[in-house]
Amino acid sequence: MFASLSLAQEIGLAVLLVAAAVWVLGFGHMLWDSRFHHAEPGAHEGIAVIPAQRSAATHPMESVELTEAEEEAFAGLIRSLPLH
Repeated sequence: MFASLSLAQEIGLAVLLVAAAVWVLGFGHMLWDSRFHHAEPGAHEGIAVIPAQRSAATHPMESVELTEAEEEAFAGLIRSLPLH
């Protein structure tokens, strides 16, 4: 193929070119799918890994009653936070 390259270099170059072509084709396929993929009507949009937020009324262990001193301390903490 090339007079200045050894057989091992030519094989390495061929493997590199094939890997680059596979990567380009895979990347193009991924972009094509993301651009032209239309979800079915009623399909859930968004990140499926993050669970939906539940309200405090769903389970009694998920709510805590604070004493008046704790509420005042929490209010003081919130007031001390910088607003940006």
